[in-house]
Amino acid sequence: MLKRYFSYIRVSTLRQGQHGTSLVEQREAIKSYALRWKLKVIEEFEEKETAAKLGRPIFTRMLRALKRGKADGVIIHKIDRSARNLKDWADLGDLIDQGIEVHFANESLDLNSRGGRLSADIQAVVAADYIRNLREETRKGFFGRLKQGLYPRPAPPGYIDCGKGQPKKIDPVQGPLVKQAFELYASGRWGLNALVENMHALGLRNKKGGKVTLNGMSKILNNPFYVGLMKIHKQREVYVGRHRPLITPQLFGQAQAVLQGKNIKTKQRRDILFRRMLICGKCNMKMIGEFQKGRVYYRCHTKECVKNSIREDRVEEELVLILKNLSFDSVETARIRQHLKVQYRHIEEFIEARSKSLRLQLEQIRGRLSKIVDAYVDGMVEREIYLSKKNALVMEENTTKHLLENLDESAHAAISRVEEIVELVNNAYLSYKLASSDERREIVEIITSNLIVKDKRLVIKLKTPFEMISKHRELSCGRPQRDMGRTLLALISQLIKYFKDYPEEEKDELMQKTLTSDKQLALAHKVSYKERFLGRAA
Repeated sequence: MLKRYFSYIRVSTLRQGQHGTSLVEQREAIKSYALRWKLKVIEEFEEKETAAKLGRPIFTRMLRALKRGKADGVIIHKIDRSARNLKDWADLGDLIDQGIEVHFANESLDLNSRGGRLSADIQAVVAADYIRNLREETRKGFFGRLKQGLYPRPAPPGYIDCGKGQPKKIDPVQGPLVKQAFELYASGRWGLNALVENMHALGLRNKKGGKVTLNGMSKILNNPFYVGLMKIHKQREVYVGRHRPLITPQLFGQAQAVLQGKNIKTKQRRDILFRRMLICGKCNMKMIGEFQKGRVYYRCHTKECVKNSIREDRVEEELVLILKNLSFDSVETARIRQHLKVQYRHIEEFIEARSKSLRLQLEQIRGRLSKIVDAYVDGMVEREIYLSKKNALVMEENTTKHLLENLDESAHAAISRVEEIVELVNNAYLSYKLASSDERREIVEIITSNLIVKDKRLVIKLKTPFEMISKHRELSCGRPQRDMGRTLLALISQLIKYFKDYPEEEKDELMQKTLTSDKQLALAHKVSYKERFLGRAA
């Protein structure tokens, strides 16, 4: 009676199994070996899995079948097809010790003899060492690419691969859509589910041409690759990339804030105009709007401040009064515009000074990076502390580089923003009167920083640019109050300096509020305040 045998063939990857010839060659070699030695193969086990790792399901199932006596032995192409880790080789050795035959079609080894077993053991150790070396070289190449600023994995949505040794490039079709997804989500008005559906309708697709899933959208919004950084999650280390960023660090930070539950704008219930905008002056808690006798009252619900309340119409009266006074007359507007033209000619001086400051800042960051790396190499800091500090410095370096690279544009933008603010305040009252409830809330959010109610009285705190403008007639610059020309020049100079020097994140947050409402945001997310409200008025 012929003995019964299993055959086992394996390739390391699924791609090899689909397109390569290795499986065919192994199968033919085993078939020829069985015919030559008159061995009967009753079942073939085929696996597309690396032998360097433990846990191959088909190999394990074959070993169990052999232990249960389903066959007398197994025929394998070569030793390195059976095991490249010593644990699997030890399992095969146990089978041999139990009398189960193990044949290698490409190697003439008598595993029942001491010499043959020793030779097989040596080959198994060599195969295991080969895998260790291969893993080490692969790892070196992988992290070597990262240190060169190249991403060694497939490009994420919005980018395209350009071949080995080349940085990823922005996809001309999908790139702008990914950027728009960040802008919509950073506005705080879109949940992930709604964003997925909206971006699919606009044409955003994953790498396979399908719909970007909820998990896929979350990965996009959390991926620092889009700001020019590369993060390997298993290593928790951040690297600077050579690819061109798709979005600014500020926009990425805004999206992260929304993902973490901050800056989320919820839809209002009923028509309560200043919902969650008024703050109790005693306990700093948000005041809650209630309908009482046909009017809306805002009341603090803490026990100590329960009597602190204010009517909605009184809040609106105070705000309207502020908006009426927040304007320039025609003469002042003409002087401002003339002064801004002069400022455009002097912008180069600022750019040069700011450039020196940012370069010095970059040198300091790189010096700190070098010190933390040296401290880690010398064993002075633990890996967790090293990664935390190093990643923070890399991100800070990336943000500073972005500011330096866009310095010329941002410097001119500072003056442009002052022009926008001037146009905004000159039309704030009219825009407010013509606006819907949602749009009125936006105007108030743009102009005010806090609405505080104390002893049933409203205290309005304006954001810095508007606070300067509201007091411009009180400025004297060392001259009598009647010298409004000098006052205006000082005011505009202060505003330009504010937009140059104020933290970029807060400036962007200020201007972000000029985005369009929910219904318009998907199609026209960059419409300016003037176009939005004055267009309606016209």
